[in-house]
Amino acid sequence: MEQAQINPRPMVGTIIVVSGLAVSFLLWLLYVHHASADFAGRWMFLPALNAILNGLCAITLCVGLYFIKHHNREAHRTSMLLAFAFSSAFLVSYIVNHALHGDTIFPGHGAVRTVYLSILGSHVILSIVALPMVLTTFFFSLTGRFAIHRRIARFTFPIWLYVSVTGVIVYLMLYQIYVPAN
Repeated sequence: MEQAQINPRPMVGTIIVVSGLAVSFLLWLLYVHHASADFAGRWMFLPALNAILNGLCAITLCVGLYFIKHHNREAHRTSMLLAFAFSSAFLVSYIVNHALHGDTIFPGHGAVRTVYLSILGSHVILSIVALPMVLTTFFFSLTGRFAIHRRIARFTFPIWLYVSVTGVIVYLMLYQIYVPAN
């Protein structure tokens, strides 16, 4: 297999650099970029779309785990590629939403605010960790290095799943449960 001859060091280094650039861009988008007032009240479906994409990612991750536990590698591969597609679509939608609308401040107070910020904080930190892990895990799978793929996936899977599930929880808390009064 010709792909297996690729030296992993430069590729993993590239994945780390690309992940760092992506995180830097997102930090700029969240903390430096100012949303345009022109889009206030428009494209308001994006947060719900983000939650749906995160939920679909979580489901396909679990389906992929089921398939690999039952030794169905082809179905596992398809499920994981779908999970990656959902995560990628989420990232695009997330960027568009924050570019247009900026941040939404959580309206809850007291203990519920502490719970929300704890979930959000762990979600953000682990999403930063997950990006290079997911890309590296895919790299080793796609180049036929299944032994190292399995070793890394044992850590990547729960982090990726946690990030996907907490993304849905953050949406529910921010937009459905604790909706600001008009």
